[in-house]
Amino acid sequence: MTGALLIIAALAMIFINIPIAVALGAVSILAMVVTQGWGSLLSFPIVMFDGATKFPLIAIPLFILAGAIMNTGGISRRLIDFASALLGFIRGGLAMVNIGTSLFFAEISGSAVADVAALGSILMPAMKRKGYPAPFAAAITSSSASLAIIIPPSIPMILYAAMADTSVVQLFVAGIVPGLMGGLMMMALAWFFAVRYNYPVEEAFQLRRVWVTFKAAGLAFVLPLIILGGIFGGIMTATEGAALAVLAALVISFRYGELRWSTLRAAIVEGGVQTAVVMLLVASSALLGDYLTRAQLPQTLAQMISSWTSDKYAVLALLNVFLLLIGMILHSAAAIILTVPIVMPLVLAVGIDPVHFGLIVTLNLAIGQQTPPVASVLMTACSVAKADIWEVTKVNIPFIILLFGLLMMVTYLPVIPMGLVELFYR
Repeated sequence: MTGALLIIAALAMIFINIPIAVALGAVSILAMVVTQGWGSLLSFPIVMFDGATKFPLIAIPLFILAGAIMNTGGISRRLIDFASALLGFIRGGLAMVNIGTSLFFAEISGSAVADVAALGSILMPAMKRKGYPAPFAAAITSSSASLAIIIPPSIPMILYAAMADTSVVQLFVAGIVPGLMGGLMMMALAWFFAVRYNYPVEEAFQLRRVWVTFKAAGLAFVLPLIILGGIFGGIMTATEGAALAVLAALVISFRYGELRWSTLRAAIVEGGVQTAVVMLLVASSALLGDYLTRAQLPQTLAQMISSWTSDKYAVLALLNVFLLLIGMILHSAAAIILTVPIVMPLVLAVGIDPVHFGLIVTLNLAIGQQTPPVASVLMTACSVAKADIWEVTKVNIPFIILLFGLLMMVTYLPVIPMGLVELFYR
């Protein structure tokens, strides 16, 4: 009962716009005092410090910084030029360029919001100039960016791995096939809309232009090969790969001659601010998790649901509903931090692989990034495109349905996310 009241109190504070980290910390401290007495407060600074100093979490600010450097150093623009030369001859090709570039950019930044902010500012104005409606441009940019967070490296996956104490490298590998499947499905849907509404063809295919843009972006293609190859090959950890991503982005941007101190300084400040927000969330959630563990709420929840059903696919259906609802009202980082420690005992009790469940969590939250009232990625896309959120949401519904279909395939056909993991790691 106390645990349920704790969660309700935290959600109530979030709804009245109290910062999420403050809400989680406040209700945790109050619950500790009420149930364990004032003496329990002596341990809470240590719990918060331990929760925020896990080594894998260092990757988060590094990937954020790498993405910002890619955008300011000319790397993103060259990737867009190459994708446009490759796909621009197809009807609706610029929409496919948007999807493809989002998937590639996410291989470095790991962040859907960074994806939209960086690429959307270039691609959405270009799409509007070519005759694409602003709501369609915003919807496809937003949905493809959220899809991209299941492709490695992914900041939500890093957070999940830290909370669930599982392998971040295996999570990255599990995201490859679903991410590529989702990207191809999204391109097919974009082509369908382009044919239906007669969206433009950019230009005739020219092999020479493909070669020129490929050479211009050649150094950028080295980034994912070095980083992901090193991580998957066991040469480096995800955190070391993130550090290498920053170094490689700096070197390549310097080679292109477009890196400026003013833009680099702005990228460093932005990365620092985003990191502070996430780390404060992690620290306060560690306090909440410590209290919930002492109160045995996760174990109680696991026993309650296990008494209803022991079938893991039925449990996954219940957890999907729960995560979809949570994703609508919480940002992805907060949702992972708040819910994963609670549900993991249940997940393990019914025999669900924690890596498989990590993909399910990430996809649920990707859908949540597209569904108001929070919809952080959708809001960013609407802001950049200067489009009305409800108009964009109406256009976005087919893409949300596509993401939901992918979620169902990942949930009930485990071979899709787990095939490569089983092949290389087990």
